[in-house]
Amino acid sequence: MLKEFYKGKKVLITGHTGFKGAWMCSVLHRLGAEVIGYAMEPPTNPSLYDLSCVDSYITSVIGDIRDLDKLQSVFNEYQPEIVIHMAAQPIVRESYKNPVYTYDVNVMGTVNVLECVRNCKSVKSFLNVTTDKVYKNREWEWGYRENEELNGFEPYSNSKSCSELVTESYKNSFFADGKVAVSTARAGNVIGGGDFAVDRIIPDCMRAVISGKDIVVRNPHSVRPYQHVLEPVFAYLLIAKEQYEEIVKAGNYNIGPDEVSCVTTGEIVGTFCRKWNASTQSEIFWRIEGDGGPHEANFLKLDCSKMKQQFGWRPVWNYEQAIEKTVEWVKTYISGGDIALIMREQIEEYTSKC
Repeated sequence: MLKEFYKGKKVLITGHTGFKGAWMCSVLHRLGAEVIGYAMEPPTNPSLYDLSCVDSYITSVIGDIRDLDKLQSVFNEYQPEIVIHMAAQPIVRESYKNPVYTYDVNVMGTVNVLECVRNCKSVKSFLNVTTDKVYKNREWEWGYRENEELNGFEPYSNSKSCSELVTESYKNSFFADGKVAVSTARAGNVIGGGDFAVDRIIPDCMRAVISGKDIVVRNPHSVRPYQHVLEPVFAYLLIAKEQYEEIVKAGNYNIGPDEVSCVTTGEIVGTFCRKWNASTQSEIFWRIEGDGGPHEANFLKLDCSKMKQQFGWRPVWNYEQAIEKTVEWVKTYISGGDIALIMREQIEEYTSKC
């Protein structure tokens, strides 16, 4: 269904050089889309973008989403039909260190992308990718729904809440004529092969494996909705397609795992160690070590009923399977294997289970 729709479609992705962006480009390439990427240089070294040779099969433009003139020139030149906005400053702890930069990228960057959409007549479908952290976190035991209050606590979460409000304002002010379908997608914690970011638990696990050291966990009791990166990537593409065809399906959507995969950080790390130790000759362990860092939410779940009812969407891999695929990727990376190949194989396996 997605392949039939995306074949030959012009899709502009902001943030294509990031972890999730590289997976998105790989999937779109396999669907036959004409992909235009706009982003800064890869945010990490090494990066999944470079390892998987994304720039060999898409049109890549290196630029800052805060540069409105350059961004608009890209829209004018390539005339995309679908725009998926993923560029962001995505790290909670970094937002405490650089709040002005975080707001500048995450809020004004969104304004700039929406302004380009407004001025580009070819765009029919726009999706703003935000986060599950946009909600005012009351540490509830049940999942947040799309009609809950938006008021993220720290600069990253709050800037994404603001990005949601900007999107809603543009939708009401400039896209009410129905010519452009506009949605936002709020995804839970994403894991998978190729994430090299700092202050994320799976990259920390990978670095510990490479260095032969224990995995250090700051808060093993924090609960998050963990999902493999392919889950939100395919969900984003589904939303963009459906609203392109029927604008009444545009809206705000949570994208997260089933209840069984809303687990603690300790369970995620323990599962990583168990699957790594079972598949290799080496052993890896983890330990708790608090560092007195800034506030982070302890409990966060999503209610994804709307996504399921509207589109018939369901998660494919639970968190154990997501960790298994991540370990498989890490083993390939450490052994010097073919990263593009392992990504293709995992995409094929995922789609076969869909």
